[in-house]
Amino acid sequence: MATELFVNLPTTDLERAKAFYTGLGWRINENFTDENAACVVIDEHLYLMVLTRDFFATFTDKPIADPRTSLQVETAFSRDSREDVDAILDRALAAGGAEPRPPQDYGFMYARDFEDPDGNLFSALWMHPMAAEQGPEALMAQQGAGGDGQAPQA
Repeated sequence: MATELFVNLPTTDLERAKAFYTGLGWRINENFTDENAACVVIDEHLYLMVLTRDFFATFTDKPIADPRTSLQVETAFSRDSREDVDAILDRALAAGGAEPRPPQDYGFMYARDFEDPDGNLFSALWMHPMAAEQGPEALMAQQGAGGDGQAPQA
């Protein structure tokens, strides 16, 4: 069985959160959704559990941070292309999210951040396949050698 990842996030308005995440093109698994929580299916084996703050508090004795003023975690996920990164940001903004900073373009990697209406931070990113597999230095070395791994011809 593959490992499944469930990221738990607090919300002050569960219905607003459900509308936001479905606006991204993700879906709600109604089998694990009630008045306290919503199971958001991002992809196979990758889920958000969006919990009302009161319900979220039952899982810990620690105070629950306000994501509008404190960062506990940034949830990052990959996209297949730079255009896919831009597309999910467009959907996040249209669904009521915010883009807290400009896009980050490192050549081998392109990322854009968004916050949901509660202030929870996400990063959508695309990475060149060679950089993802061999590291950014390998890609830069190939590009410096003419892009085909051979030394440039004089």
